[in-house]
Amino acid sequence: MISLAGRDILHGWGKFVLTSVGLGLLIGVTLTMGGVYRGMVDDAKVLLDNSGADLWVVQRETLGPYAESSSIYDDVRWSVFGMPGVERAANVTYLTTQVRRGGEDTRVMVAGVEPGEPGAPGQPGYLTAGRHLARSHYEAVADEASGFRLGDTIRIRRNSYTVVGLTRRMVSSGGDPMVFIPLKDAQEAQFLKDNDAILQQRRRTAANPSLNRPGVPGMLDGVIASQGVNPYVNAVLVRLLPGADPEKTAEHMRRWMRLEVYTRAQMEEILLGKLIATSSKQIAMLLVILAVVSAAIVAFIIYTLTLGKIREIAVLKLIGTKNRTIIGMIMQQAIALGVLGFMIGKVSATFWAPKFPKYVLLEVRDAATGFAAVIIMCVIASLLAIRVAVKVDPAEAIG
Repeated sequence: MISLAGRDILHGWGKFVLTSVGLGLLIGVTLTMGGVYRGMVDDAKVLLDNSGADLWVVQRETLGPYAESSSIYDDVRWSVFGMPGVERAANVTYLTTQVRRGGEDTRVMVAGVEPGEPGAPGQPGYLTAGRHLARSHYEAVADEASGFRLGDTIRIRRNSYTVVGLTRRMVSSGGDPMVFIPLKDAQEAQFLKDNDAILQQRRRTAANPSLNRPGVPGMLDGVIASQGVNPYVNAVLVRLLPGADPEKTAEHMRRWMRLEVYTRAQMEEILLGKLIATSSKQIAMLLVILAVVSAAIVAFIIYTLTLGKIREIAVLKLIGTKNRTIIGMIMQQAIALGVLGFMIGKVSATFWAPKFPKYVLLEVRDAATGFAAVIIMCVIASLLAIRVAVKVDPAEAIG
């Protein structure tokens, strides 16, 4: 059986190799799509790991700070410190925006953290070059994936920042590289109004004296904007003492602080179950479509190859070759096509995955599952050709 399948492949090796290359590229795209999904999941988990937090204190009835907007007063941090089981707490802001790098725009997540507190929740875990933030203004630590280097100048909204440190694999849930700047600068970039908005606010106040009355909505924002002071952050990141129960501490905070508090498990569910749920469904649909197309290609090629050697199969039957020998030959050809195609696809995916703009994670277990699926797909796809071969009349060899 091996000799028959091998000889037939060698007889038409050009067509067989070209078909394998086409199938391999399709398999490579399929493996890459799976890697894109794995990368999205890994980005979400890396974001939580790098935050160094056990609890996230955010605005009530929101899923912040990563899934949706959240705004709380920065003095909440001191109330959190007084809660049982809390080791450290840190204010943080997050803003996804376009920043200037030379003449180009780069999409990043800007994180505002307290300078001079390396190791606190929200801070970059380690640096590959340079130092941590030490000043209250105009310094930045950037992820290497952003393209920034030490000494570069970053333009964020109205201010410029000098890159004093570099880190690695600090990304948002969407895979955007992170840039860390001092908290006060981040609060200004995210919350404070620009000069034109402040001027318009003053004109509205002057035109409508009723806005000067205490308690009128929007009055506090106008005062804050005019004074250049901002008391808001997106979240307070909390690190618990060893042995403290996250669920009990979170429930205690919810009861007494009237804010939303999420544990690590809850925040992971928000990121994976809500934030990237639609993207994962789209990728799953594409994987199904690619699998169906791959199976159709294998079935068509094996069927065509079988039709091209009907007379040879008839001769084999005429000299007494059993059906199981012919079936084995066709099935071996289909499996060989799948094995060669998978090898080409795996090499292709490994080659082009690092060139993708977002992280593509190719796991060994996915490759093993993909290989098994390709072999099963090839065996099933060969059934149509086998059905044709079994029905061949030996008389066609002398017809």
